[in-house]
Amino acid sequence: MNTAQQTTEAMRRRMAELVPGGCHTYAKGDDQFPASAPPFIDRGAGCHSWDREGNQYIEYGMGLRAVTLGHAFAPVVEAVRNKLGDGTNFSRPSTIELECAECFLDIVSSAEMVKFCKDGSDAVDGAVRLARAHTGRDIVAICADHPFFSTSDWFIGSTPMNAGITQATQDQTVKFAYNDIASVERLFAEHPGQIACVVLEAARTEEPLAGYLERLRDLTHANGALLVFDEMITGFRWHLRGAQHVYGVTPDLSAFGKGLANGFSVSALAGRREVMQLGGSDHRRERVFLLSTTHGAETHHLAAALATMRFYREHPVVETLYARGARLRHGFERAVADNGLAGYVDVSSRDCNLLFATRDAERRPSQTFRTLFMQEMIRRGVIAPSFVVSYSHSEHDIDHTVAALHDALRIYRLALDDGVERYLEGRAVRPVFRPFA
Repeated sequence: MNTAQQTTEAMRRRMAELVPGGCHTYAKGDDQFPASAPPFIDRGAGCHSWDREGNQYIEYGMGLRAVTLGHAFAPVVEAVRNKLGDGTNFSRPSTIELECAECFLDIVSSAEMVKFCKDGSDAVDGAVRLARAHTGRDIVAICADHPFFSTSDWFIGSTPMNAGITQATQDQTVKFAYNDIASVERLFAEHPGQIACVVLEAARTEEPLAGYLERLRDLTHANGALLVFDEMITGFRWHLRGAQHVYGVTPDLSAFGKGLANGFSVSALAGRREVMQLGGSDHRRERVFLLSTTHGAETHHLAAALATMRFYREHPVVETLYARGARLRHGFERAVADNGLAGYVDVSSRDCNLLFATRDAERRPSQTFRTLFMQEMIRRGVIAPSFVVSYSHSEHDIDHTVAALHDALRIYRLALDDGVERYLEGRAVRPVFRPFA
């Protein structure tokens, strides 16, 4: 280990001493990456990033899929820079708040009102609070097949990592299975008149069965509840207008975020006026303390959102995401076939949102083989917790990645034959949601 590496390792240990988990988002933690992963990223440009020792990588799933256009993307950076000179936060609303709301609602035309906040949890929390206030009910039904909705107790209490959350709160969240309308019917039968809302992603790794979302909406409304779509990932990736436009099903409320401001901290809660206005004053019902964040309307972040939305409208961003993803999927599947790994490694979801799965010699899902695969990709200059592309991924970047895939999967094949312990350096990655270290 050279001097620079020793300094980096000392910084990593110091980070763990000062910050619980060693990072500010669990998905970026040491336990989510191979031991060989760079502990810190110092800068990025397009789809490339550099660690503090100057090593360059092609990066996928950048910023947990929030950086959809590219790192330091010039039109967004310029818009932020221009706005910073005017101040960032005032005692009254800024004109850019109106401008941003008009632009967003012109794009997501199925919604009638919008409120901006800072992250996805804020927006989904607001949807849950509105649904409870609108219906006068307490229970929230969530899709068990979708991994994350919020950092708040109502959701985290439903995960294995529920320490510190009261049992009463845990009991107010129930789960159903995706594409299984009968599982939702059972919940409504088991909790008559108690479910405030049904929360899910419109799609994730699998597409909705024909008529599923329509039946879900109708069933939810027939039982007096609200339908909430988490569009953090699908919004601005499945389609500029969101998955609700793709599938032709309008929810009562929806939450957008990743992709809205190219990595800047902006999210949005949008939906029907009848429900959304409970968070305001233009009604006679009991008021809802909806979203009230000191930093929720920082002007430079909204400038980033406005620039991002405008760029999406003026350029074929979504089409490019699909095209680059399709090229990568084709190369991935060819590399899998060439190495005899069908059934051991695969990709799922839409081309614009490729996720990979790894399995051991018995074809069981394997975190150890996931670690090995990521390790070998990093060795070849590719950071890939997923293969989710950005607008900045060029065909050259994709082709370089495919070449790295062939080499990494060759090692994967050897590990299946000889034993993974011969090739894995360090510990295996672990699930975020686990009760103990």
